[in-house]
Amino acid sequence: MGEKMAIVSPKVQTTRHRIKAFLNQPGAYQIIFSDTPGIIDTKYKLHEKMMGAVKSALEDADIALLMVDANDNFEECDAIFSALKLKVPCLLVLNKIDIAQNGKIAEAEAFFANKPYGKQLIKISALQQNHLQKLLNAILNLLPEGLPFYSEEDLSDLPTKFFVAELIREKIYTLFGDEIPYHTAVLINEYKERDFLVKIQADIIVNRDTQKSIIIGEKGKMIKQIGTLARADIEDFIQQKVFLELFVKVRNKWRDNDSQLREYGYF
Repeated sequence: MGEKMAIVSPKVQTTRHRIKAFLNQPGAYQIIFSDTPGIIDTKYKLHEKMMGAVKSALEDADIALLMVDANDNFEECDAIFSALKLKVPCLLVLNKIDIAQNGKIAEAEAFFANKPYGKQLIKISALQQNHLQKLLNAILNLLPEGLPFYSEEDLSDLPTKFFVAELIREKIYTLFGDEIPYHTAVLINEYKERDFLVKIQADIIVNRDTQKSIIIGEKGKMIKQIGTLARADIEDFIQQKVFLELFVKVRNKWRDNDSQLREYGYF
């Protein structure tokens, strides 16, 4: 896409929504990419919402891109892909070939050669932008013809406030340990465009008072750090100066509360 449409972190279960991104070539094609949460066993209503997003993406897809890290355990990937029982054409996309360990690319080619779910194996480096045109051509060859679903001016069907909240949430994944990120949500309360800047006020939602103290940090050190890092990314995303104000609110058991989940954007 050439734009940061989804947040990333080394931690699992970073993605919580189905994120659609539109790649438009006016007069030629419109491709709708869907990034979804990973498949997990559900423990909270939040997890159920996440799995609902996966189900909807699988139901209306014309092609599946099965992403494999070149350094992954291929047997584990195969178990996941086989369990999906996908009925649409699938492209296996072997990523990170620029940092693949010795022999891993050849191993992947041999391992996935006769898998029933894979139409073709495409080797890429997303970071280095190697072979992305080859991947795009393979996608176009498999897509059915049809009219565009969305305006050619749009990058996504999600509002700017969604991406702003995600960029703030990403910094929590970056700065904190394994527990805190999974207990937090971000709610944008104010997004006002002014002449020279955009004023944004957001709440970071946590489960417990102890988590609130950790997010704020000693003398506000950690929440300032979240704000500084998030503001830089938001300004880059919307191409405007930003005044960002963050507060931390405790909402006990929000991950199992339907009304709060709706308020935080988990429909």
